[in-house]
Amino acid sequence: MTTHPAIVLLSGGLDSATCMAVAAAEGFSPIHALTFDYGQRHRHELDAARKLSRAMGAAEHRVVTIDLRQFGGSALTDSMAVPKDRDEAAMSAAIPVTYVPARNTIFLSFALAFAEVRQVRDLFIGVNAIDYSGYPDCRPEFIAAFEKLANLATKMSVEPGVRPFHIHTPLIELSKADIIRLGTKLKVDYSLTHSCYDPDSSGRACGRCDSCRLRKKGFAEAGVTDPTTYY
Repeated sequence: MTTHPAIVLLSGGLDSATCMAVAAAEGFSPIHALTFDYGQRHRHELDAARKLSRAMGAAEHRVVTIDLRQFGGSALTDSMAVPKDRDEAAMSAAIPVTYVPARNTIFLSFALAFAEVRQVRDLFIGVNAIDYSGYPDCRPEFIAAFEKLANLATKMSVEPGVRPFHIHTPLIELSKADIIRLGTKLKVDYSLTHSCYDPDSSGRACGRCDSCRLRKKGFAEAGVTDPTTYY
């Protein structure tokens, strides 16, 4: 257990909510939640992040606006269609069009700047290398490389006698079912989370995109009722 402060990247999804619960359970306090409005198609996740930050007792919740639609290149930030009804073999065959170029690099860079301002050395991100669609910025190698960068490129990292930055990835080797079991044990209210890449105008999940299919599969394998409203 620790009493160090932490910054948690909170998207509003299932994984980030569980990651925040892990940080709290490990004694990190206060927790500063950081969410990004980057022009994503599934903007309903922003409301989910606000609800989660309040429900889970974040000391602070920042929503940072970055317009990644200026670059596009992803079904989440451009006009291309979100893939639907794909099986796991299709999901893992290639990096999907829902990959947002350099997204986690950008997010962690903002989190690192925030960490310097708040004098925080522990950053949490809910990346997962098991049940995701091969996103390169969810791999352990990427996290290790960014942590090395953080400890080379900041004023805090070169001050003598200080503890180095550490990027925590408590979910990186867990299946979706394991993540849900862990979050359920930690009392995460999954009804507040949003995972769908292509929701309708009222925020109901499509049930057919890769993210929805992985979410439904995770709940089924965990033996936990899925609280999601699908259209």
